[in-house]
Amino acid sequence: MITRYPTKKIYVGNVAVGGDAPISVQSMTYSRTSDVYATVDQINRLHFAGCDIVRVAVPEEEDARALKAIKAQISLPLVADIHYNYKLALIAAEVVDCIRFNPGNIGDKSRIREIVKACEERHIPIRIGVNAGSLEKEFEQRYGQTAEGMVASAEYNIKFLEDLGFTDIKVSLKASDVQRTVDAYRMLRPKNHYPFHLGVTEAGTIFHATIKSAIGLGALLLDGIGDTMRVSITGELEEEVKIGRAILKDSGAAKDGVNIIS
Repeated sequence: MITRYPTKKIYVGNVAVGGDAPISVQSMTYSRTSDVYATVDQINRLHFAGCDIVRVAVPEEEDARALKAIKAQISLPLVADIHYNYKLALIAAEVVDCIRFNPGNIGDKSRIREIVKACEERHIPIRIGVNAGSLEKEFEQRYGQTAEGMVASAEYNIKFLEDLGFTDIKVSLKASDVQRTVDAYRMLRPKNHYPFHLGVTEAGTIFHATIKSAIGLGALLLDGIGDTMRVSITGELEEEVKIGRAILKDSGAAKDGVNIIS
């Protein structure tokens, strides 16, 4: 039986993440989010496949404006994925159940402050989504694109949100290779009590993604690390969910195979 490390329980819509909640499986649409029909269709396919939480890309204002129509037609909790333009997070926060931002490309801290304010007003959580390939300049210069750099970024941004009084936080630490990803989560785990979102970025085709995710996510789950997860496969929605569920089951991390440390 796996012994899972305790984390704060938060809610993404009606899905509990962290604490004693089952490890949830996420996926992400690949349509243009502004194409409401295609995006809703993909989300409904994911729901039918057993997905718990869905994320959509919001690169443009038209995508952010489409979220209201999308949300009205789905029942899965909806996460907005924000890069570069913090103003899109402010629009999305009016509708979605969680905001994910990348601290390496969102800009200065005044922008994060605005995102926090919007999420606080709507009582929705934030995922601090650290990527090795887009670390803040100060951390990349000091550590390079390493596990240490990812952890330093995560710790800095967690503290920044905490100093603003915001604690409905999830954290992800992703690299394109398994070793850096696993190392980063293991380094941060003793210092972190917020839920971990697990994933390997740029996982690729179904063959390579399955191997990378089974090794990386499986290793972390066996360590008792992880509260929600996504297997990232290019253009394979239902397979992401199917493989994610299989990794949970075969690692013993499904609900009936987990012991929560009190």
